[in-house]
Amino acid sequence: MDITNALNEGYMLHHYKIAKTLGGGGFSIVYLARNTQTGKWVVIKEYLPDKQVARADGETVENLSGSTASTFNTGMKRFFDEAKALSTIQHPNIVRVTDFFRENNTVYMVMNFEDGKDLRWYIKRHDGRMTEKFIRTVFPPLLDGLRELHNHRLLHLDIKPANVYLRPGGSPLLLDFGAAQSPYVNERRALPHTLTRGFAPIEQHTRGHIGPWTDLYAVGATMWACLCGKAPPTATKRAEKDTYKPAVRQFASRYSRQLLEAVDWCLQMDQMARPQNVDALLDFLNKEPSELPAPDPETLIERLKQKLPW
Repeated sequence: MDITNALNEGYMLHHYKIAKTLGGGGFSIVYLARNTQTGKWVVIKEYLPDKQVARADGETVENLSGSTASTFNTGMKRFFDEAKALSTIQHPNIVRVTDFFRENNTVYMVMNFEDGKDLRWYIKRHDGRMTEKFIRTVFPPLLDGLRELHNHRLLHLDIKPANVYLRPGGSPLLLDFGAAQSPYVNERRALPHTLTRGFAPIEQHTRGHIGPWTDLYAVGATMWACLCGKAPPTATKRAEKDTYKPAVRQFASRYSRQLLEAVDWCLQMDQMARPQNVDALLDFLNKEPSELPAPDPETLIERLKQKLPW
């Protein structure tokens, strides 16, 4: 991660004191900070596209050239507008945006700090192969939060294991709204940087028509990662030659057919063939499982050897 443009530890940003840099990508830097008025820890995301701007004096952000100024200003306005919209959402499964402001010639989004670990950590620890109980514990409340986001006419556009946070007890939290945008204003489309390969559907790669179905593809890809520990094939490669093997064929020995059908439904290349909204997917997942998973071959052989009861 590139944090060469990060604010220094101890820097006072309004009434927030920067404690350390948590991470950095191509378009933002994330800090852990303390609110000096309340004493509470917060996470602050700074809009800082490193191909367009740099920090000139340890504080102020300046354009690298005149040609990048317009792009940076447009992105900064969008970041600010969406932070404003997100601050109105209060849902137990969506990270709370508590403040947003302009400073240092850029904009900042302040969010509550929560204890826990992201889903990526759990997937890596178990090499995928998360249990069906785990998946069914995490994703319905996560989808409930996503529905609230969609009801506010916003899309997330970067759902992936790293952006699903699990608090003590397993309660999920949808994180990182740096890519969030509304598809309803001026026919806007997903910008190129708002995607993660393997988790983004084809319309994000081609700047096509985005909607709730776009986020639901990413939900399906995130569930897929829980099954096998990695993302499904990238949508652009699938568009050339689709090598995707349905979950109902690959993982039938470990999961109910209903769960696997839900994953395959979300991962349809044709956006019209996917669930069109969160309620459709939740209704499907909340039905009685159509088929319980059969024992995997190794377990079956072991039971036959030991004559274990089913």
